[in-house]
Amino acid sequence: MPNAKVLSEKQAIVEALTERIQNASAGVLVDYKGITVADDTKLRRELRENDITYSVVKNTLTRFALDKLGMNELDSVLNGTTALATSAGDPIAPIRILSEYAEKSADCFNIKAAFMDGKVLDEAEIKEIAALPSKDALYAQVFGTLLAPITSLAVVLNEIAKKQGYTEPEAAPEAAE
Repeated sequence: MPNAKVLSEKQAIVEALTERIQNASAGVLVDYKGITVADDTKLRRELRENDITYSVVKNTLTRFALDKLGMNELDSVLNGTTALATSAGDPIAPIRILSEYAEKSADCFNIKAAFMDGKVLDEAEIKEIAALPSKDALYAQVFGTLLAPITSLAVVLNEIAKKQGYTEPEAAPEAAE
């Protein structure tokens, strides 16, 4: 039986993990066995740049945290080496980045499971989400789509004005200071 101090430390870790998972828009559990230090450093840098929290976690403590949140179906993947990546912002980012990394790393880095908004994702859903562009790229596509009709209208109006003989007014000379 662990002493009271160790027990209270473990309970604090479980509470922190529970809060982290609960506040996350998405999270990914990975098996990192075989990853090199250089690759891990590179991966952590990319995750940090995308505001993703990534850390190695103890399976038992993570199981307690997930069970508190009703995600018992993840218990089966909590064995071996496990790291947890969570994002409170962009829900696609951790899944996309870690899926890309897993594809490049062949057998030394694998996705065990993922969740989004408290729902556990199956393998097909993880692959679909990983294929989506980043949040910024999606915004750019939406804005591009919204701006296309306005841009086309401006071009057409400009051509009509040219056809009818209107020219652009000359810029006024700047006043001497």
